[in-house]
Amino acid sequence: MSGSSRDLSLTRLADAVLVPPFPGRSAPRWLLRALENGLAGVTLFGPNVSGPEQLSALTGELRGAAPEPVIAIDEEGGDVTRLAHLTGSPYPGNAALGAVDDVALTRAVYRALGTDLAAVGINVDLAPSVDVNTAAGNPIIGTRSFGASTALVSRHAAAAVHGLQSAGVAACAKHFPGHGSTREDSHHMVATIDGDLTRVRERDMPPFAAAIAAGVAAIMPGHLRLPGVTGDLPATQSVAALGWLLRGELGFTGVIISDALEMRAVSKRNGITGAAVRAVAAGVDLLCLGRDQAEEDYLAIRDALAAAAADGTLPPARLAEAADRVAQFRAMLAARALPGADPLPSDSPVTPAGAPGDGIGLAAARRALRVTGSTAAVTDPVVIEVAPPGNVAVGIVPWGLEPWLPVGSVIRVPAGGVRAEQQVAEALRRATGRSVIAVVRDAHRAPGAQAVITRLLAARPDTIVLEMGLPVWRPAARTYLATYGASRTSGQAAAEILGLTVPGAA
Repeated sequence: MSGSSRDLSLTRLADAVLVPPFPGRSAPRWLLRALENGLAGVTLFGPNVSGPEQLSALTGELRGAAPEPVIAIDEEGGDVTRLAHLTGSPYPGNAALGAVDDVALTRAVYRALGTDLAAVGINVDLAPSVDVNTAAGNPIIGTRSFGASTALVSRHAAAAVHGLQSAGVAACAKHFPGHGSTREDSHHMVATIDGDLTRVRERDMPPFAAAIAAGVAAIMPGHLRLPGVTGDLPATQSVAALGWLLRGELGFTGVIISDALEMRAVSKRNGITGAAVRAVAAGVDLLCLGRDQAEEDYLAIRDALAAAAADGTLPPARLAEAADRVAQFRAMLAARALPGADPLPSDSPVTPAGAPGDGIGLAAARRALRVTGSTAAVTDPVVIEVAPPGNVAVGIVPWGLEPWLPVGSVIRVPAGGVRAEQQVAEALRRATGRSVIAVVRDAHRAPGAQAVITRLLAARPDTIVLEMGLPVWRPAARTYLATYGASRTSGQAAAEILGLTVPGAA
């Protein structure tokens, strides 16, 4: 084979393991040309989505350029939504489903979510998160986890996989070998898993084993360091984690999909291109980039993979193996032959996906809602929403009670500081003769938010506290509600209990 032919062959192999993002709500010319030349597919994000008709047209355009490309999206429901990033998800997230602990309900919710995805042409969902959230202060998982019990997360991991794949959408369990015990955000640094391999085998790996037994089509390793196994490397770049543990010990034979390569956990050492080469060499088959990466980043990674294969830094056989596994994955997607995609039982509680009034998502959110104390009807409420801690995975998505309140009823305050104190004082002045509702998300991770709630309760002991994250920190409020997530349906369930006006309700 001549040098130019070899370079072309390696470039095509590199293209076959990439699913880059792109800007805008229609496919740019460079992307369509790349798909025609063998690019594996794309990853979609919120800025690519304005509504079902637009998204269906976009995915149709992508399919017109290549036979069944991978069209992936990070749609977890709950706090992490791309389809509904403009309104909030119609499905509660994993924490709410774990609080209910009904595997039939979890399977039905994920079936409905998968049906929504399939209807707009998406064939791979980078979900569910099957991390066991044992670190309450975890800054990145939280409500994305089914809970802190290994057994609970395991049974719901299997249910979620069955639900998605029964709708014809490939599931991708994440973040192997488990992000739930970490106290760092892997968007910014390599997060260290708490405990040794024995502890991880007992606590974190069973949900992945359950997902594999359920037929999960893909698994995403995290940018996570497991002491004694990965050394200083994250799992995404560790042969021991991917080859020995995931492929060997757990027997996974499907596609391994990377977490976003620009995350500083992996990119700060050797850049995005170095992270890509290391990941494929370690056993990753399909490489993702985050939302804000451009065509230049895709080209740089493609060329770096081809160059590394040419000089032996990346064994050509490993790149060819990854490309072949992705090709088989695409063929499986085209044939709608997902493993474990058994039909749901005839009595499964599936209702029309995303139905605004009484769909499965709202039914699940109502069941997840927990109320402590009385819920007397509120009077012309003043609602104080405390800004939550930032979370890159969640992004900016509407949340809270505003859709069910008159205009001007919501006062948003920062989580602590002089400005928060001033705004709370003003809110209390406005609240004379009116009910006060304080809305927070994950107050246990924000001492400033706790200070705001404590101040409100001192001035107005009748303040109703609504926690739309994990109810770890519980103030001594007369009425305390917990939704286990901030989806739109979780907000609606809380609004109903509080007697607020629900749009469209009789």
